[in-house]
Amino acid sequence: MRYFLRLVIALLLSVTTAATAQVGHAPDGSPYRDIRRGHTLTAIGGHIDGDGGRFGIGPHDGSVFGARYDLRTSRTIQLGLGIIYGQFDRLIVNPFVQRAQRTSGPVKQGVTFTEFDLQFNLTGEKTWHRLAPFVASGIGIAIAGATLADTSRYNFGRKLYFAPHAGLRFFLTRRIHLRAEARTDFWKVSYPVTFQQEPPLDPGTPGDPHAVIPDGHISEWTANTSFRIGLGFGFSP
Repeated sequence: MRYFLRLVIALLLSVTTAATAQVGHAPDGSPYRDIRRGHTLTAIGGHIDGDGGRFGIGPHDGSVFGARYDLRTSRTIQLGLGIIYGQFDRLIVNPFVQRAQRTSGPVKQGVTFTEFDLQFNLTGEKTWHRLAPFVASGIGIAIAGATLADTSRYNFGRKLYFAPHAGLRFFLTRRIHLRAEARTDFWKVSYPVTFQQEPPLDPGTPGDPHAVIPDGHISEWTANTSFRIGLGFGFSP
């Protein structure tokens, strides 16, 4: 999260500086250049960090890769569609055994993210010294694969998530640019009813419950920070 906040502040300062610097420049000497009209395909890779919730059983800490397609690349408001896949670490908690033996792992779990993205380009239809900073928000569906070793009845399944982010594009040419962004993905982890039951092999008492979740809190929101980079190619529709 701290990287996201620092990047937002840096981007806002750069835009303020850019707006001031534009005054007094002749057209040929202006730091602003038009962004080529059209759409963009971008190959993306990165890494997501997180803790997987209070028990670490949610997918977290892994590399991601994928692609995104952007509409209206040269406008202030830009729309994007993305699909990302990653392999993540997660723990396994077995609610049916003694407390000392209930946690194992980490194991790997694959997750696919499909996302709709609304992006606000801070310099509009132009770059400033080839830079085009942005702030954005994405909403999507995360779909996790099965973990056969987990017999606790926990299932990540399909989760709606939202992801505020900020970053910039650096245009190598009018058609090709680098993209970098910092983001935080928020999704909810829901725990099975088995986590509220006393383990048959190690039952507790009302004063000393041995259930994984004795307090009734069976779900929680998790924040997963990430940094992504990509290479984008512009084209006309």
